[in-house]
Amino acid sequence: MTPESNPDIYKNVSRSDKFQLTPTRRRLLQWLAGLGIGSTVFHRALATAAEENTTITVEMIQQAEWIAGIPLSDEDREALTGSLNRQQKHYQAIRAVSLPNEIPPALSFSPAPWLPPSCEPVRRGVEPMGRAAPKKPERDEDLAFLPVTALAALLRTRQISSVGLTKLYLERLRQFDPILHCVISYTEELALKQAERADREIAAGRYRGPLHGIPWGAKDLIAYPGYRTTWGAAPFKDQTLTAKATVARRLDEAGAVLAAKLSLGALAMGDQWFGGQTRNPWNLKRGSSGSSAGSAAATAAGLVGFALGSETLGSIVSPSRTCGVTGLRPTFGRVSRHGCMTLSWSMDKIGPLARSVEDCALVFAAIYGFDGLDPSAVDRPFAWPSRRELHTLRIGYIEEKGGIDQRDEVRVLRDLGLRMVPIKLPSKLPLDALRLILDTEAAAVFDDLTRRGVREGLNAWSNIFRAHQFVPAVEYLRAQRIRTLLQREMAEVMEQVDLYVGGNDLVLTNLTGHPTVVLPSGFRKVGGREQPTALTFTGRLYGETELLAVAHAYQQATGHHLKRPPMEELKEQK
Repeated sequence: MTPESNPDIYKNVSRSDKFQLTPTRRRLLQWLAGLGIGSTVFHRALATAAEENTTITVEMIQQAEWIAGIPLSDEDREALTGSLNRQQKHYQAIRAVSLPNEIPPALSFSPAPWLPPSCEPVRRGVEPMGRAAPKKPERDEDLAFLPVTALAALLRTRQISSVGLTKLYLERLRQFDPILHCVISYTEELALKQAERADREIAAGRYRGPLHGIPWGAKDLIAYPGYRTTWGAAPFKDQTLTAKATVARRLDEAGAVLAAKLSLGALAMGDQWFGGQTRNPWNLKRGSSGSSAGSAAATAAGLVGFALGSETLGSIVSPSRTCGVTGLRPTFGRVSRHGCMTLSWSMDKIGPLARSVEDCALVFAAIYGFDGLDPSAVDRPFAWPSRRELHTLRIGYIEEKGGIDQRDEVRVLRDLGLRMVPIKLPSKLPLDALRLILDTEAAAVFDDLTRRGVREGLNAWSNIFRAHQFVPAVEYLRAQRIRTLLQREMAEVMEQVDLYVGGNDLVLTNLTGHPTVVLPSGFRKVGGREQPTALTFTGRLYGETELLAVAHAYQQATGHHLKRPPMEELKEQK
């Protein structure tokens, strides 16, 4: 129904007023949304009442009341017009202030507000579980696919050099990127300098730890001075930032070697970016999923030792599943996001993608903790290897039809001596509706794109941004309050277990901030080709130690992560 379909609403409007009832609708809708007045439909109905007229009148409000469901008196209308017109001036003043992407609001989300702030300093002295160095593979192809743990041992014992390993990965990146479309920028000059330094330090006995000399790739929303940070989006494809992301700085300090900045879907959505679609190494007819598309594809294809990605709503878990790598989405606030593109202040997380669970643990150990730059980043304990006996842990599983005896993952975990506990995840609250939180925050982050009318090269974001310009502050805050209820329900579930396996929980756990590790669990035929399947484990808040310990035990028992994509067939598939 529209005002035009109900002519009675015009009965008190003069002909000259009717002539002016055409929109400045975007501006007016935003004023109303900011005041939390009425529904979105009401806002639109009222917005149709003004085009070039910047003054809101009593008549405009009266014309829109029929759809709002909030009958107003003449006195109410007069008061409201004054409020809206004053608010217009406030909005104009606010919009005149430049707000770069890195500026957060004066609010921050805590996944565990009931816990006191931790003052315990971070201790990064983790060690791989096996210190013995393997024999260097005869073929470069085999060397390229070794996990970080094995590469670290070969570097530490000087069976290989960081320069040699870096050159190998750079060659593979250049060989396979034309097929996979996973590289946005090569950082070759930096990489070779870092590798040379690593070799000198290792030779001199100044070994920094298991990442020393290991080449890695950064999802290209992670800033590094001297190189573009494009966010995968055409409007930013030439963007350079002066900041160095905290995660990049910490990997520098660990002695890691940055080999390339890897693709992501535009503004962290999907696997489509301004260079095309990032492909799945297991099947070039499929994309690698997103948005950590290049990080997953490059790691799966043996083009880097490991990579960093980010997740707001599935962007580590989904490409890890698709490309058959192991990914860790840490607890919200575990890893600083300083220097990384903001999409959602209360949901963004940074984490590693690698070829094994232990690799993820070693990378996580290098990057986690408070930095004084991200207001959400906190210090909480983490240890690797875990000092806790596995048999003391309680592992939850989601009850399904057919019982648990037919579920392979439960059988493996039971064989490992783990106690299985049935649980039910929160299901009564409207999870899908709470996506409003992400989309509204993203619309605020990229408000300038919407105001400038930028639509090209943003995947589906431009429509989302425009739609969520009209969300009233009241509804956004209502959703956040429901999120609090969700956190409380999830806390009750997690009191029963130390972690749980499986579950259709991507929206749930990204809202509550719980950590998840995803790893290969087998293979299935898709279009006549083998495609990895995956399994997730989700832990308690800040419970990465136990989470990774169980996932590692499962991975060692199954060995699915050792299978490689058919690299020699990739060129033929093109």
